[in-house]
Amino acid sequence: RTGSVVLVGGGPGSDDLLTVAATKALATADVVLYDRLSPHSHLADLAPHAELINVGKRPGHHPTSQSEIERTMIEYAAAGSRVVRLKGGDPYVFGRGSEEVIACQAAGIPVSVIPGITSAVSVPASIGIPLTHRGISHLFTVVSGHAPLTDNELEHLAGLGGTIVVLMGIGTLPHLVSGLRRFGAPGDLPVAIVERGFSPSQRTTTSSLDAVVQDAALAKVASPAVIVIGEVVRLAYDGDAEAHILLARAELLARVD
Repeated sequence: RTGSVVLVGGGPGSDDLLTVAATKALATADVVLYDRLSPHSHLADLAPHAELINVGKRPGHHPTSQSEIERTMIEYAAAGSRVVRLKGGDPYVFGRGSEEVIACQAAGIPVSVIPGITSAVSVPASIGIPLTHRGISHLFTVVSGHAPLTDNELEHLAGLGGTIVVLMGIGTLPHLVSGLRRFGAPGDLPVAIVERGFSPSQRTTTSSLDAVVQDAALAKVASPAVIVIGEVVRLAYDGDAEAHILLARAELLARVD
């Protein structure tokens, strides 16, 4: 029989945040290729009949190349296996999912995608940070920090306002901060760095745009982490009186509107 490939978004790492469709796909899989940031600690229970293949990458260490991942899942599917490609977050949010779909289509392999809960939204929410709030932020931008942004990108990002969410951005944080400040972002703009979201060792460092590079160094923050920049950071669960003042001002503005 002809096999198939399904790309499954595993969410931010907790088994509880897998979708129903994701658990069904895993339960019937013959082969699972999983990432480092996908929920894999109980994968043998979630995919009891599957061969489990770790293709995870760490920053600066890629034991399995992207082309090899694509070749492996195509070979298994061509031999008749139901292949699940389990990815952290959502396959189409900095997950290279579209590349894998294109590779399957080019090889004539049936392929589908099950969306996942992206860490860009869920990890800030885990500490009470809403990416939008009436009167405070009516938009958010999700940015990859894997490589430094250009001056043109930084200028537009600073000018947009709202909330900025950065994934894979610890290494390029100094460049991002200096660029945003250079193009007009205020130095007292709140920043939160949430490390290892939804894991037992989750940790949050809060700061401001002017101080975050130093504070991050002192706290020894490390990937994986989600960086949130914007006034909504003040609304986190451990927010102080400033958060209540901000909310009151936002509600007043909303009533005026």
